[in-house]
Amino acid sequence: MPLDPRTPVLVGYGQVSQHDSDPSVEPVDLMERAARAAVDPRVLGAVDSVRIVNLLSWRYRNPGVLLAERIGATGAEGRYTSIGGNVPQSLVNQACLDIQAGSVDTVLIAGAETWRTRTKVRAAGGKLHYTQQDDSVPVPHGADDEFVLAGPVELRIQLDRPSYVYPMFEQALRISAGETPDEHRRRIGELWAGFSTVAVGNPHAWNRNPLTAEEISEPSESNRMISWPYTKLMNSNNMVDQGAVLILTSVEKAQQLQIPTDSWVFPYAGTDAHDTYLIAERAAFDRSPAIRIAGGRALELAGKGVEDMDFVDLYSCFPSAVQVAACELGIPLDGDRALTVTGGLTFAGGPWNNYVTHSIATMAEQLVASPGTLGLVTANGGYLTKHSFGVYGTEPPTGEFRWEDVQSAVDAEPTVVAEDHWEGTGTVESWTTPVTREGAAEKVFLAVRTPDDTRALAVVTDASEAETSVREDIAGVKVRVNADGTATLL
Repeated sequence: MPLDPRTPVLVGYGQVSQHDSDPSVEPVDLMERAARAAVDPRVLGAVDSVRIVNLLSWRYRNPGVLLAERIGATGAEGRYTSIGGNVPQSLVNQACLDIQAGSVDTVLIAGAETWRTRTKVRAAGGKLHYTQQDDSVPVPHGADDEFVLAGPVELRIQLDRPSYVYPMFEQALRISAGETPDEHRRRIGELWAGFSTVAVGNPHAWNRNPLTAEEISEPSESNRMISWPYTKLMNSNNMVDQGAVLILTSVEKAQQLQIPTDSWVFPYAGTDAHDTYLIAERAAFDRSPAIRIAGGRALELAGKGVEDMDFVDLYSCFPSAVQVAACELGIPLDGDRALTVTGGLTFAGGPWNNYVTHSIATMAEQLVASPGTLGLVTANGGYLTKHSFGVYGTEPPTGEFRWEDVQSAVDAEPTVVAEDHWEGTGTVESWTTPVTREGAAEKVFLAVRTPDDTRALAVVTDASEAETSVREDIAGVKVRVNADGTATLL
């Protein structure tokens, strides 16, 4: 059966890493290099839409237009996105719909960060200089979109960064599994060691040095504890200079450009959804209705089951994100199949919002190297909040690309009442303990269940109680919460 000429196909995928910091190199340079590594100049010149994943290490007025000029895509439109690790897969989903509808022929999706260089230059008191665009360049749609990571309940106690929130999800996973703290840390060390092994074999990975479970899970001079139970090597590594590019066309355009079919990868289906934005309202910290519903629906739209996937890449900013996704998608954590194609954000690199551009590129390479195979990519933004999914394969699809927004189904899932300025005695549901660079437990962030089964978020500031939370399992311990969000273990 002949392919519909408007069928979207992924025809180019390039990645670059700059290990030697160079202050003269800016993100648009890395994007240009990745684009030229993805396809030849003839294909780049045919691009009519350049869509850029939100940059944190640099600011441009319209990076899409700037990159289009660099690659010779005359007249290509430039688009920009909001913040979130889910964005690259969402961009692929939208590009497929646009190509299928005939509104564009060739879309280039790009992202890059030079956070490592930026950090080094600023630490030395220097200032970076980058390409300036004048006011005649139009500001693209999406440039001013904002994504609020936390609400007033979280901000009042300064529970405002992923390195605090994801360890709280991790404690919830441990508690529900009935593991001791030592058993649990050994297990997640082994999980992350598996990701390290994959990174060793990934030529694009930032850190290809093999690491054992003990080296990952045990604190050391080079692997300090960040927030219990996570060491530095259980956190996403944003200290990278990396860029990646994806190029999608219609089948008709790919044939016109004479792009070899042995490099084609077909997106079959995709979905997007988000869990409750306020973490205090989550029904459980060890679950994600959006992953379960949206991930399952993406597979259904593709006419496949998770058992049909030869490769998967579960978004891996922290171990808890992988475990929750695996559980919700029905993927065994102790199975033979690797849960990543890259090595994850700790080892392959975590260039802020752009990791999934790299994971899709690596997935495409894996699929092309094994014709007839299938792959699932998951993407996550915020605090296990915004999710996007894509199913890919090398065989031509039997129908059109299918996408669905399943938010209404997610919104029908139960939530918990988040208390604001609650005062009383409750029990510890989950917690994490941030640790100073000197190794001292400084405070404890708590999720507290009230007698009415609502949830309050609180912080313990007493140093001795913080040390107790590291030495002992305080799950279920009584805690007194004050109206200002401070708390005391009883």
